[in-house]
Amino acid sequence: MKKPRAAVGSRCRKRASSQEGREKCARSSTQAKPSAPNGLARRQEEVELQASVSPYHLFRDTAEVTVFRESLLSWYDREKRDLPWRRQAEGEVDPDRRAYAVWVSEVMLQQTQVATVINYYTRWMQKWPTLQDLASASLEEVNQLWAGLGYYSRGRRLLQGARKVVEELGGHMPRTAETLQQLLPGVGRYTAGAIASIAFGQATGVVDGNVVRVLCRVRAIGADPSSTLVSQQLWSLAQQLVDPTRPGDFNQAAMDLGATVCTPQRPLCSQCPLQSLCRARQRVEREQLSASQSLPGSADVEECAPITGQCQLCTPPTEPWDQSLGVANFPRKASRKSLREECSATCVLEQPRALGGARILLVQRPNSGLLAGLWEFPSVTMEPSEQCQRKALLQELQNWAGPLPATRLQHLGQVVHIFSHIKLIYQVYGLALEGQTPVTDTPPGARWLTREEFHTAAVSTAMKKVFRVYEGQQPGTCKGSRRATPSSRKKPSPGQQVLDSLFRPHIRTDTPSLKIAAQ
Repeated sequence: MKKPRAAVGSRCRKRASSQEGREKCARSSTQAKPSAPNGLARRQEEVELQASVSPYHLFRDTAEVTVFRESLLSWYDREKRDLPWRRQAEGEVDPDRRAYAVWVSEVMLQQTQVATVINYYTRWMQKWPTLQDLASASLEEVNQLWAGLGYYSRGRRLLQGARKVVEELGGHMPRTAETLQQLLPGVGRYTAGAIASIAFGQATGVVDGNVVRVLCRVRAIGADPSSTLVSQQLWSLAQQLVDPTRPGDFNQAAMDLGATVCTPQRPLCSQCPLQSLCRARQRVEREQLSASQSLPGSADVEECAPITGQCQLCTPPTEPWDQSLGVANFPRKASRKSLREECSATCVLEQPRALGGARILLVQRPNSGLLAGLWEFPSVTMEPSEQCQRKALLQELQNWAGPLPATRLQHLGQVVHIFSHIKLIYQVYGLALEGQTPVTDTPPGARWLTREEFHTAAVSTAMKKVFRVYEGQQPGTCKGSRRATPSSRKKPSPGQQVLDSLFRPHIRTDTPSLKIAAQ
């Protein structure tokens, strides 16, 4: 795949003889991100923030900070998890390769469990052990390896970032959290801090979901952690606490503690190295004592409330203490946004007698948007508010494979897949081209694959679910006929009823028709 041209000119490249020069050079590019707030502005924000919260939620005593660091690092030295990216970074002398190893792991771990990431990370580093190797890869190869890991834009931005480092920064990673965030696509404040602290030893704190939980419990922060004020306070605490001599280990220790001990549910408080500093634990003990003495529980008003007004980090008065949760009363759960629901009709089109064995048709999604660049079965999106377009699904299939027998299109079942912001309902259809001349020519963006090739292609988890329905491996379907039996078939959804009425007109439906709009 042809690499994109560098965004800076030859005159700028000549200046990039040192790491500092390379970073200045890249900042002159029109692709560079806006600069981060300067130190003075950030200090002013912190001063304003401190005025709105109680010292009860802060670390005012340097001795407490020292105990926090020493206790956490001592625990980490005993209990740290053996993870491939840690071994890779610890054993790597070259700082750029070390930073690359951390970068890949941190991007993969975003919104993904460690157990899931391990195999993906191992395969990735075997295939592309250096930034230069990744920069020469194609998006198709990246999508193929990333398939099933979710949030596919992460892999695409890793590829873009690697190309930028190789082509614009002379193959050298930026050395600070500020320049990492500024220069690399997809690298936010957390990822930049993790790379800078672990790979380059910069004393910068990080805040991810695990760290949020630890800090909110240790300082009894009950306000919404997703709010701007609370988020700023958590970052300020993380920066205050990070150990200047072992920043990378400290940040990883805080994340490990949240992942293995200070868990969302059923935290192991007896195993926590920070229990003597934990205000949430102190609150639990106070509530238990009050309950045993039949006294009403009460907060330490003189500690929790500022001189005037309600403390901005305290639990809102409308959120009563839940005795059954204990320390899990912190942090406050953010209200979940309702998912947008969409419905799509998708068809597995197969040539059982194709040359070289049975083959199925896949088409490529657009290069932007949801699941960009991945391969899927031909699909159309159904719009419930509009009248059904009778031939939409069949027309979509014929756009890719030519004339097809509509009478053979069979409804097989339904697949529900949850994305971060969308609940997507797939109505699954199948069509086998029995006895027809095999289709050999396909337009750009389509290809016929064997079943073995399908399982290693760059397809989403949702499409693998769809294919399992086609193969008859889901409950309510029959392997022999690839159709649900009448006794096991669930009540069809409105979208399913519409498509049944289109392609199997002998089935009665009393629901209003829906519109199917082609993607």
